[in-house]
Amino acid sequence: MIQAALPLSLPPHLPLFAPIAAHRPADPARPALPLPPGDALAEAAPDRIGFEIGWDHAQWRLTPPLAHLHAGSSVRQGWAAGRAVIGNRSRKPTAAHRQWLQLRLQAWQQGSSFESLQVTPRWLGRLAAPLCPVTRRPLAADSTFGAELQQIVRLNRHAAYAAGNLAALAPAAADAASRLSWDQARAMAEQAGAQPGTAPQELGAAAWLRLAVLMSLAAPLPHALAASLPLVVLPAPAMRVLNPVQALQVALTRLFLAPQAAARIHAWASLMPDAETHQATLLLLHTLLARRLALPATALPLAVTHLLEDAWTDPLVQRRWQRLALRLTAADCERLLQAAPQRGLADPGLRWLPADQATDGWALHSAGQLAERTMAGAAH
Repeated sequence: MIQAALPLSLPPHLPLFAPIAAHRPADPARPALPLPPGDALAEAAPDRIGFEIGWDHAQWRLTPPLAHLHAGSSVRQGWAAGRAVIGNRSRKPTAAHRQWLQLRLQAWQQGSSFESLQVTPRWLGRLAAPLCPVTRRPLAADSTFGAELQQIVRLNRHAAYAAGNLAALAPAAADAASRLSWDQARAMAEQAGAQPGTAPQELGAAAWLRLAVLMSLAAPLPHALAASLPLVVLPAPAMRVLNPVQALQVALTRLFLAPQAAARIHAWASLMPDAETHQATLLLLHTLLARRLALPATALPLAVTHLLEDAWTDPLVQRRWQRLALRLTAADCERLLQAAPQRGLADPGLRWLPADQATDGWALHSAGQLAERTMAGAAH
């Protein structure tokens, strides 16, 4: 099945998709570990991965955590080998390098797959946002006064640490995302709304719902279920939206982040497959336009984003979206997402990808995990 994927805020020089290799290109100076034959290769994988993580700590002049400095640790072995070979030629790390190494080490300890061709320190740097999309509080990649230290997490815990499945969140939101599925986060939102004060103080009902919807965008869902969710949060930078109906929801909402959105309303409606969906599109987009006009044209982009996200809590907006979305199939949504750029209607920050490219490197076949033996070895 073809799905829609919308990586957001990618600079024009950054390729939308690059082929995924089995391993990151080898450092010419890094000694190759002996590869055992047959099934023994899977058992050795954690040692190779740990060795590379240790080597890269040495390359960036960083010491691995104390728990990995015992003599039998492959991380320590890689770090010691790297220090011996690289010596004073090691480079000064940035906050993105520290986070990259921490994320790789975390994935290895969990026995989770980490796609290292696209997920580089430079890529992680592009995930940064001024505010957490869940808590809406200031975020920073390093210790900045008045801002929380961002944490990179997987939005779909059953997929790899891979491009499109990562987001920078505030610590409270990141902790929740690392423990819960999207529907469990939605249940927390419902509980917090029904019984104020029962949820953790850091996340109220609105923040729990934003977290649930953000995570749902990276989780393959049945069409009707995906169509039922209010878009109370727009995708985080460089995130991929897997469900076609939610991708259409994002495209229609982001229409109002651009100037002269009103002029494109009828053009979007003309793409619809029949008169009923044409009329439903006009009703929805004019309702969103009325909400957008509550702010002046000179309003800051973040203010407009939050206003549009909050508009989805309006029962009228949700009813009009349901009237449209449930009359479309997933295939209709895909067709619309492909046709919109050809008519100049799509946000320049959005791109459409077929499912195999959107989720390449996500290891969905193994629920984001390494092979069973590899998981067992990573625990040593």
